[in-house]
Amino acid sequence: MPIVHADAAGIDISSTIHAVAVPADRDEICVREFGAFTEDLISIAEWLKKCHITTVAMESTGVYWKPLYTVLLEYGFSVALVNARHVKNVTGRKNDMDDAQWIQKLHSCGLLKSSFLPDDMAESLRVLVRHRKRLIEDSSKYVLRIQKALELMNVKIHSVINDITGKTGTAIIEAIIAGERNPENFMQYVDARIKADHDTIRKSLTGNWREEQVFMVSENYELYKYVQQRIVSCEQKIEEYLQKHVAQNNEGVIEKIHEEVVSSVKKKKTKNQPAFNVKAYLKRIYGVDVTAIFGISDNTAMEILSETGTDLSKWESENHFVSWLNLCPNNKITGGKLISSMVMKKKAGNATQAFRAAANSIQRSDNWLGDYFRRMKAKGGNKYAIIATARKIAIIYYKMVRFKEEFKPVDADEYRKKYKAARIAYLEKQLTKLKGAA
Repeated sequence: MPIVHADAAGIDISSTIHAVAVPADRDEICVREFGAFTEDLISIAEWLKKCHITTVAMESTGVYWKPLYTVLLEYGFSVALVNARHVKNVTGRKNDMDDAQWIQKLHSCGLLKSSFLPDDMAESLRVLVRHRKRLIEDSSKYVLRIQKALELMNVKIHSVINDITGKTGTAIIEAIIAGERNPENFMQYVDARIKADHDTIRKSLTGNWREEQVFMVSENYELYKYVQQRIVSCEQKIEEYLQKHVAQNNEGVIEKIHEEVVSSVKKKKTKNQPAFNVKAYLKRIYGVDVTAIFGISDNTAMEILSETGTDLSKWESENHFVSWLNLCPNNKITGGKLISSMVMKKKAGNATQAFRAAANSIQRSDNWLGDYFRRMKAKGGNKYAIIATARKIAIIYYKMVRFKEEFKPVDADEYRKKYKAARIAYLEKQLTKLKGAA
């Protein structure tokens, strides 16, 4: 095959050893093994410079590639991070040296395509947003453990009120930890917004108070409070990076309106929504209001920003974007026939999960996307509808962010009329065919 990249190298990554291969005419030993310490990474970069290498391909193995990737970028190399499936070697004896040579050969022939990698700002934001998401998941685990301990004591307060981490729930839990056992004395902590009557609440707070289970309630409640403090700390750091993002788009200057947004803390609309005004930041970063899309909340938009960044031109079109998200059929054609169009079976990334969550949230909405979801659900089931609607939302998002187009929702009544007219036309066509056949 013709050589596309003459100055190409291939690297096989592992936790302790990196195998590096260069063209055979660049050094007496064209394949070498290096360690994984920082000085070894610098040695790799210096050896590649000595061999006049300009572009490097490496496998995306866990997180082991990230330190080497950073060093190679600092030395001015063009680095392609490739999917391990795309560099799978032929069957036979396998070792790191052979894998490195195989990657180098494929890359020199131009057969490898680099995976999407966010810029430094998006990468930093991604780490923080993912950490916040994990903290929220950990927080919910401690709440479930509290509920289990209450259930084992037959204290049913968690089934009477909607949220035991709310104002009433936390007050009752703290009273239990403090030693209160009389159901009547808990009534002072019940908020006026609780719908359950006092008699039901008294019954739910009568149980067999076991010392070890009260201890478990106390331990998990303290852990829950600690994780909540860490979430607040993480949100403050996320807000700092959003400020930097805004300043980056505004030539390093934050206008007065931004300072007002930062100082004002809006009330939380949902339980897990950040305390700061995410929507205002996102609008200034994107240039358009992506939260106007049905199903895209502030939280969802922030997650998508951290996963994809703001430069969507890295995907040539919306079709490439939804393909990267795995929200479209994986068509397999052979002999001119379509033999399969199933969506690829692989773990959904964080961006894909965000779009799917947005699609799932609008299935009962009274808008055209909600109608589309229900129509797709009738056609192929709930999972089919989620993927189809998530694809449509992702396309709208792509066009808004890349081309700075505001969201223009279709009128629900007009959408229904258009679909009904198309359905009637289709059925009339089928009827004409049947009459002709008769």
